[in-house]
Amino acid sequence: MDERTAELMADEDARAGMAAHEFDHDFLAAHLGDERRKAGILGEVREAIFGAQDGLVSTLAVVSTVAGATAGDNRYAVLVAGIASGLAGIFSMAAGEYIGSKSQREIFDAQIVDEREEVHERPGEAEAEVAYMFEEDGLPHDRALEVARIMAGHPDTLLKTMVEKELGLTVAEGGGSPLQGALVMGAAFGLGAIPPIVPHLLLTGGVAVIGSVSATLVVLFSIGVVKSRWTHRSWWSSGLEIVVLGAIAGVAGYFFGSILPILLGVPEAAA
Repeated sequence: MDERTAELMADEDARAGMAAHEFDHDFLAAHLGDERRKAGILGEVREAIFGAQDGLVSTLAVVSTVAGATAGDNRYAVLVAGIASGLAGIFSMAAGEYIGSKSQREIFDAQIVDEREEVHERPGEAEAEVAYMFEEDGLPHDRALEVARIMAGHPDTLLKTMVEKELGLTVAEGGGSPLQGALVMGAAFGLGAIPPIVPHLLLTGGVAVIGSVSATLVVLFSIGVVKSRWTHRSWWSSGLEIVVLGAIAGVAGYFFGSILPILLGVPEAAA
């Protein structure tokens, strides 16, 4: 154990025995600021992992399907299909993330406006609702009424509590913009689309298919390992879970690509 780790553990042990009034406000402000920044970063990490995983799996499925349909002999068709799928996915995922995040924020804002009107126009009702929700959480009836009464003297605090507890929304300040989320999602998808395509640039036939699947599985496993840092799961189980998904996509894509010409009645395949 290094000296810095020992100091952090000692600090945590010391704080464990402290009462609430003993904590310094500057420490609490810095600590909560760090936690909120971490939560914001984790939101972007989630988008990046989702985009990269989708780019890997969907592009692998496309190139495997085309490779199976052409018996791996038409590298040009495989590359065109893979690149087209990657580009389409970049714009689709980015646009979907932007529109979805923007729409969600607009809906949230509209709901917050409704709750604000209730706080100012029907304060008694708002106070009663908050007291009831605290009682649902386990506070005794009298204590719940007391806490709600105190909050009613601070309308902004009452509003924030109502929004978070009644609607399940988080009133966050300075969060990532829809455009930022769209850029992260699109870039992650584009990077994820590269590994399944690259082997087909360098190899042909079945070797290219095997290389594409292998490259995709390696990157997927790496994503699972990285994800385990925040999920606290075993790194190998987290990586294996995503690898299984990618393997199914690759095998299924090649299988359906192999039988697709027959189902469509392509003369060369039927011959």
